[in-house]
Amino acid sequence: MEHVKMLITRDSGAEDIELPEYKSDGASGMDVRAALDAPLTLTPGQIVLVPTGLRVAVPVGYEVQVRPRSGLSLKHGITVVNTPGTIDADYRGPVGIILGNVSQVPFTINRGDRIAQLVIQQVVHADVQIVDNLDETARGEGGFGSSGIN
Repeated sequence: MEHVKMLITRDSGAEDIELPEYKSDGASGMDVRAALDAPLTLTPGQIVLVPTGLRVAVPVGYEVQVRPRSGLSLKHGITVVNTPGTIDADYRGPVGIILGNVSQVPFTINRGDRIAQLVIQQVVHADVQIVDNLDETARGEGGFGSSGIN
């Protein structure tokens, strides 16, 4: 498995928050934790920015994708609203996780709770070129469920 170096600093007051970590040898995502000063209850339909107390330096040529934790989504309806969120290689600001509650019941997040996962991915840039026409395909313009459910 390939490894890349991602540098991390903690914001003042977040020294007790555990660093992102892989919970198993085969995990692709590192769990990241909430650096809240007090418990935060998300009401149904509410969207909030949850601080992590971290700042990262991602190597050029990579990004960090912010993804929901499957257990939080399935059991509690808590998801990353802008899935996947992106942390670019040139961003040095605080890492915040945009969480939403899509369930029918409130959910409370406490300091140190694992709230999302971070996945490092390579980035490829496109060279955009304008053309008069695109090539034809069997699918053509069919989209948004045009191939059916079965």
